[in-house]
Amino acid sequence: METFKNKIAESLAKKTNIDFNILSEVIEVPTNEEFGDFSFPCFQLSKILKIAPTIVAKSIAEDLEIKGIEKIEAIGPYINFFIDKKNLANVVIKNILKKGDKYGSSLVGIGKTVVIDFSSVNIAKPFHIGHLKSTAIGNSLYKIYSFLGYQCVGVNHVGDWGTQFGKLIVAFKKWGDDKKKYSVKDLVSLYVKFHKEAEKDEGLNEEARGVFKKLEANEIEYVSLWRMFRELSLKEFKRVYKLLNIKFDSWNGESFYNDKVGDVVAMLEEKKMLEKSRGAYIVDLEKFNMPPCIVKRSDGASLYATRDLAAIFYRKKEYNFYKTLYVVGNAQQLHFKQIFKVVELMGFGWADDLIHVDFGTVSLQEGAMSTRKGIVVYLEDVLNESIIKVNEILKNKGLTSTEQNSLAKKIGIGAVIFSALFVGRQSDSTFLWEKVLNFEGDSSPYAQYTYVRIRSLIKKVNKNINNNINYSLLCHENELSLLKLLSEFPNVITEAASRYEPSVVARYVIELAKYFNKFYHNCPVINLENEDLQNARVSLCVATSIVIKSGLNLLGVDCPEKM
Repeated sequence: METFKNKIAESLAKKTNIDFNILSEVIEVPTNEEFGDFSFPCFQLSKILKIAPTIVAKSIAEDLEIKGIEKIEAIGPYINFFIDKKNLANVVIKNILKKGDKYGSSLVGIGKTVVIDFSSVNIAKPFHIGHLKSTAIGNSLYKIYSFLGYQCVGVNHVGDWGTQFGKLIVAFKKWGDDKKKYSVKDLVSLYVKFHKEAEKDEGLNEEARGVFKKLEANEIEYVSLWRMFRELSLKEFKRVYKLLNIKFDSWNGESFYNDKVGDVVAMLEEKKMLEKSRGAYIVDLEKFNMPPCIVKRSDGASLYATRDLAAIFYRKKEYNFYKTLYVVGNAQQLHFKQIFKVVELMGFGWADDLIHVDFGTVSLQEGAMSTRKGIVVYLEDVLNESIIKVNEILKNKGLTSTEQNSLAKKIGIGAVIFSALFVGRQSDSTFLWEKVLNFEGDSSPYAQYTYVRIRSLIKKVNKNINNNINYSLLCHENELSLLKLLSEFPNVITEAASRYEPSVVARYVIELAKYFNKFYHNCPVINLENEDLQNARVSLCVATSIVIKSGLNLLGVDCPEKM
């Protein structure tokens, strides 16, 4: 089924010969229901046609007929659309029950590949709460784009190369212990010690640069240490990803592109784009109001930008992507503008398909984090703390220990993930336990509890849904509001994908839970004398549970069957 909004946009597109997508973005939901369920402002059309918007509205509304829309009227510069309420439940519920967990999915992405570069943890550094947003947003976008039919490739572009490894190797050789079994936290301690000592001895930084250059030249001793740091780190990181139930299709990190940067430099030289500046090689971006993109340092070592350029060309060749999304914090905006501009200047039109999905910071009440200073909060510790807190809440609920632990894991981890997705991705946020685990607020425990409540309600009524239900009985204002919201789920998924914004889904799920609870409060489902009305309401409950579960799953949050 097309959503009502899509039906309206399609009809308007036929009548005006204007692109469906442009019209779809303009259609809005009026704040006052007297002005219909959907409204189309004609101001933009007025500018295109050079006719007064009131005349445009009247002209388009005339003789316009849309299935499922019972009334269309032009009021001033607006065209207002009123859904046929008697047929609303019949269309919406039947469609959801027919498609089940595929409701809202699409084939729009068939034959197109989207590469999603997310999480991108750094070897020998903490997998900390600052990585939460990239990890949660990237995983959700992977699920959303897959839901729309795209072939997705999840890439963890591991930070496993660079001068920091020169620093770590120097620190390990000076203060490390060959016989000790190291953890990532131990490596972080060495890294912190290096920076403290470097404040007293500036020669340490120069020594680290020299060591990294030898690492790039494949000196056996240094390569061996680097591999040890990498394997140890990945083992710990994968334990966290298992907790989050996140998998990647590729773990190709920066080091993977080490032997590919030469091709990038050669291409830039061939296109006469490289300039020498203070011994380094750069691409001058001054006329684009950007500092130069440094491609090769004066000592010949490669840089982050060079390796990212190599990754872009590798991914284009390997996956022939439709889009590549970089889910990386907004602090890296300039970096991505620079490398995307370099690709564009090289003459590749698909540079427009490189998207930086930026996001704000996650901080704690205690303040900002700093790996160099050793002020970090490990994400694994936060996840385990959340599970412990939920276990406390679930005590004395009559659950077996196995049930309680499983449930605590779903609720606790889901709550942490949801907290990173509910706020718009570009906003900074503060991690607060009282918000994250609030069973009555804008949180996943609230949505999960609503889902469990619905499933419990359906079991109590013990009705088998059949095809002989009188959906026209669903005419209470709370029923109609819930139905209209359910009908918009496919548009919510499309909007989340087009804006690279999982918060659109997260906020929708919370709104849907709130609408259901209003319906449940005002429209009894159990012990109804009118069996036909009860059957219709049970069907509405089933449809709502399907959409809540689908929405949470698209966010990477599991739905328990009991709480």
